[in-house]
Amino acid sequence: MAMARIGAAATLPTATAESWEWQLRARCRGMDSAMFFHPEGERGPTRAWRIRTAKALCAQCPVIEQCRQHAVDIGEQYGIWGGTSESERYRDGRPVRRMAH
Repeated sequence: MAMARIGAAATLPTATAESWEWQLRARCRGMDSAMFFHPEGERGPTRAWRIRTAKALCAQCPVIEQCRQHAVDIGEQYGIWGGTSESERYRDGRPVRRMAH
């Protein structure tokens, strides 16, 4: 995967057809992103329901592993990606570099 340098601290993958093609097969493609990213102030049962619903959709997605690894690789700090929440991708404030399958 080609990499682009962003400042001194971060390296992100460049947008090439090979590295983003998996998104075309994502089960969430074309859906409202609000299912995967919590609105300001969302708490309690409403948030828990949204997270469960998003993860259930991810569980049936043919590209769940690519999505999960993409979120880890780019250090995605927000939302449900590949069936994982922000806290599942970050442990002790540091990104989990490789997710278990």
